[in-house]
Amino acid sequence: MAALAWLLIPLGAAVGAGLWGSWANRTRKARSDGPELDGYARFRAAMEKSHTGP
Repeated sequence: MAALAWLLIPLGAAVGAGLWGSWANRTRKARSDGPELDGYARFRAAMEKSHTGP
């Protein structure tokens, strides 16, 4: 009976890993890159502004 318990532990871990993997890879709302690209454009503008000196 103890051997059966030791075999069930990895089986439970594999089932748990499968459930976590399916949850982690679930489809989420499609989100555009708009906010990230806007932030990058502001960053580039700030960097260009700091390098334009006399």
